Amino acid sequence: ILPVNSLQSPYKKLKEALSSVEAFERHYLELSHAAMEMYRAIGRLRSARLVGKSLAEFYMRKGDPERAEAFLQEALKSYVSEGWSLPVTHTRKQIAECQKLLGRTEDYLQTSALLAGDVNLTEEERKHFCQEILTFASKSTDQSQRVTLSMGVFAQLTRLQFHPSASVHSGAAIQVELTLQCLMPVPVQIQQLLASVHFDLEHGGTHGRSKGTQRQLNPGTVEFIKGASSSSSPSSFAAGPPVELDEIYDRSPSDNSLNSAGVVCKNTHLLLRRHDSNSPPDASNCVSPPAVTMQEGAQMLKVRDVTLEPGNNSVIFTAPSGNPGKYTLRQLCATVGQVQFVLPHIYPSVQYHVYSQEPQLTVEPLSEPLLAGMPQMVKFTLLSGHYTVKKGDALQLSNTDTMPIMPSSSCTACICNPAAEVVGKSVLSIQSSEKVTSISLPPTPPYHTLEFQLEVLCIIPSGSERPANERLTNGEVRHRPRSYSHPDTPMTAIDQRMSIDCPWSIYSTLLALTFYVPFKTKHSLLSAGNRKYIQVSVQNVSDVNFMLAEVQLAEKQHASLELQSLNTRAQQLLCSKHSVFCVWEVRWKDDLPSCLQCVFSAHFSPLSQDGSAFKPFHYHFQLERVTTSYSVRAEILPPAGEQHCRSGVLCGLEVSVTRLTEPADGEMGEESKTESDGLKSTKLLYEVADSSSNWAVCGKSSGMVSMPMTANATHRVQIEVMPLFAGHLPFPKIKVLKYLPHTATPLTQPDPDSCVENDSLSLLDKNLDEQADTASIRSRGSVHSVGSGDQQPRGLAMPRLEPFSPGQVFNHSHARQVLVLPSTDDHIMEVNTT
Repeated sequence: ILPVNSLQSPYKKLKEALSSVEAFERHYLELSHAAMEMYRAIGRLRSARLVGKSLAEFYMRKGDPERAEAFLQEALKSYVSEGWSLPVTHTRKQIAECQKLLGRTEDYLQTSALLAGDVNLTEEERKHFCQEILTFASKSTDQSQRVTLSMGVFAQLTRLQFHPSASVHSGAAIQVELTLQCLMPVPVQIQQLLASVHFDLEHGGTHGRSKGTQRQLNPGTVEFIKGASSSSSPSSFAAGPPVELDEIYDRSPSDNSLNSAGVVCKNTHLLLRRHDSNSPPDASNCVSPPAVTMQEGAQMLKVRDVTLEPGNNSVIFTAPSGNPGKYTLRQLCATVGQVQFVLPHIYPSVQYHVYSQEPQLTVEPLSEPLLAGMPQMVKFTLLSGHYTVKKGDALQLSNTDTMPIMPSSSCTACICNPAAEVVGKSVLSIQSSEKVTSISLPPTPPYHTLEFQLEVLCIIPSGSERPANERLTNGEVRHRPRSYSHPDTPMTAIDQRMSIDCPWSIYSTLLALTFYVPFKTKHSLLSAGNRKYIQVSVQNVSDVNFMLAEVQLAEKQHASLELQSLNTRAQQLLCSKHSVFCVWEVRWKDDLPSCLQCVFSAHFSPLSQDGSAFKPFHYHFQLERVTTSYSVRAEILPPAGEQHCRSGVLCGLEVSVTRLTEPADGEMGEESKTESDGLKSTKLLYEVADSSSNWAVCGKSSGMVSMPMTANATHRVQIEVMPLFAGHLPFPKIKVLKYLPHTATPLTQPDPDSCVENDSLSLLDKNLDEQADTASIRSRGSVHSVGSGDQQPRGLAMPRLEPFSPGQVFNHSHARQVLVLPSTDDHIMEVNTT
């Protein structure tokens, strides 16, 4: 405790302070600074700045606004960070007074703008500070005295919208609509509103056709969070910038297995900043707004003489779109006399794209699916892109015999603008020659759509021989369409290619159309002894009902051959998913040819159309080895002393194989063998089997026979069989196969290209399945000459079995039945009666 008379005693200091004004001010300043240093040392910044606020009022009374402003700015920081709106307003009024006394015009106008938009002040006070700005803006015309302020204190950008969209073609009209919220209490006349645009050619226009979907992803409207657009960096959001995360995978270099997975933040430089280094969250709460400048050398969007009313205002700019590329809006600047309000960065980034598109020609069917064989309408769509279709421009279509273009008396083309509005119609001039069809195009502006329709006809392939390669008008080899089975439909698909020469390109444009054959045609050869019949079935695999007419069958090589139709109807209805069968009897005078080249023809028309719409349909096929070479007869003989067969009792099966014709030239060389007596013979394999389990073959069920190659030569075989059931049982199945020695040449396989529509191999496939059964006989060793014994080395010629073609062997007992009585065993039945 200091004594009362000590020089450091509070009594002495108080007495000295009350002695004069100068001493009082000296002691007051010493105590205030000491208190502020103590508060800062113990972390009480709020108390220190509160003392500083008192010092500021002291310096204002002393007429020292420069020192007062420094303490007021420190106090303002606390109020802003803690959100005290009323102390912020009061302190700013004091700072404005200091700045006005000091003659710091730019700082004073900035603070006045903040106060003019402060809703805590009365209307008169806000108008007063707004008038201060307008008075300075109108009093001088010297460019050197121009003042630049932050736009965040004057107006805020709340919305931006592109019309018609944020992605347009080069040369199109595009407008940018800004929505500005004016914070001033009175209407403000703006002499000029500028928006700087940065052009980037590297990331710009889409000159091809593949980026059309990317252009649709650009948003046409951008909403701004309050305060976001007026800040100087993205970190000025009140809640901070959004976190941008990306996935990271660590994989093993040996087997590419996943070792670990994680996420990484891509904008840590924004999230991990020190709080003090961030710009304030809202320009209206800035202590001292940062210096703002406009970038030089950028393109400018300009609007003159705009009046901003208090609240929301809409301003429309006309944006450039001459060069393809990416345009980014960077800054805004509003000029009010000698005052410029500048928004240094527009965030989030706002862009619009200008693309340049090549002309694009497409063709598509008007209805699905396109059916071959009948006229179909297809639509041609031309997107002109950057190209201007001039008078005299024409499309040159290379004609093909597989898909001719049907003549049309009138073909109208529609021209649509980018908004899909019809702006014009024109009648096309179509001229056809032997190789080219020329379509004259009407004049069409850039980035418009030209649409017209043509009628085309896809010829159904008949399965005939393929013609030699032809060349198109541009020298390319014409690619013939090939049929193939489509996985999604039972109809056969045909891809037709169109080669089109366009005036905007030196290269030909290839377009493809997929047609579907509505029919599936099959043929088969039927025999009844020496009589021959040809059956053709036409199956409708489409969803359309047809009417068939003028069904005919002709043979191309033998004029003496007669095909007598057994079809009674002139026209037949062919419903969807149904079939029509047509039969002809083959008649001949001298000898029946071994090979027939047949052409099936018919006319068809959709049931919904009139009779004049019938279109021809042809189907070519070939029948080989038509002549019946062998006749097979079977007889079942009851046991001795019995008139009928009985179940469980052995019966005799007598099989007679008779050769009906003399051998052909090729048959003599390949299948024949000379016996000791000089006669030619061939070997046949017979097999008796019963797949229905009605008969049990006892003993040898198959064997090899040597057949003389002369007409009416007969070979008989006796086999024991046992019926297993009583009733009218069908005869056991008898199969006859050709045995070919290892020196025989295999049959030439048919060309798959010549069987486009031929699905009639089911009978041959059936015999091939029977050949598999014969292989099982060989494995049992009943015919050792075929392939039994040790396995032969690979690569050596082996004897083989080959089935006869349909119609070469006629089985007279194929559908015969025999009566089998039940066995005569006596059974004892006990019957109890009560």
